[in-house]
Amino acid sequence: MTILLFTIFILLALVAVGFAVWPLLRGPSAHGRALLVGAVAALVLGLGLGSYVLLGSPGLALRSLTGPQDNDIRGLVSVLARRVLQRPEDAHGWALLGRGYLTLNDPSDAAAAFKRALMVTPPAQRTELLSAYAEALTLASSGAVSPEAEAAFTDVLKADPRDRAARFYLGQVAAQRGDNARALALWSSLLQEIPSSNPLHDMLLNRVAALRAQTGMAPDINAMVEGLAARLKARPNDAPGWARLVRAYSVLGKKKEAQQALLDGRAALKTDAAGLAALNAEAANDRL
Repeated sequence: MTILLFTIFILLALVAVGFAVWPLLRGPSAHGRALLVGAVAALVLGLGLGSYVLLGSPGLALRSLTGPQDNDIRGLVSVLARRVLQRPEDAHGWALLGRGYLTLNDPSDAAAAFKRALMVTPPAQRTELLSAYAEALTLASSGAVSPEAEAAFTDVLKADPRDRAARFYLGQVAAQRGDNARALALWSSLLQEIPSSNPLHDMLLNRVAALRAQTGMAPDINAMVEGLAARLKARPNDAPGWARLVRAYSVLGKKKEAQQALLDGRAALKTDAAGLAALNAEAANDRL
């Protein structure tokens, strides 16, 4: 590719020089002067293009001619941004653009795109989009829930009490205001739905335990363990979850439940060699 681009540069330069010399040989006529101007322009363009190709970003120039590749997220987002400006009533396009900006870790532009989508989205279809808008606003504020984001999450929770983002961030707002009961209600319900393999699970578990301690409530370990067991029944391909369940039953002195969890875990992980090995290691530590 570099040799080809260099060859193109050389050809452009030769053509430009040829045009520059020709009017000088023909004399200072008006026609010759016009050709001279054109030649200089061609030379400048040739040198500029060649310099850009050799020293600049030829990949960017190539992309502008051929369009972005499927794995070029930034290029695809740029194309989408131009298209929605041409079709401002395209709610789906604005929503996709917002998600694209989130992928590029640009929550500010994501929030702006979601806001435009909300302006042209029918009321019956706004809930999920409003949640994404509020979350983008929060991410753009480094995790601080602004009054605008809080109002949006509140509206989302009224329309969909199961919305995870609304429960998480409104729980955060409640905890910051000292409303531990509301924070516990929101986060405890959310904790029951988050897979134990998700990093958010352990964070929520720690926050719930801390809030219960602040309010003088003993951590409801049994409820947490039973919640984990219920999640594993619904989503059995969770090797760390099975190991955690076996360990939890063992710590609680529930040997029969631990042995049953071990059997269930082995059945669920029979095609997962690494997960099965980790589960067996946990069982050996617990002397099961």
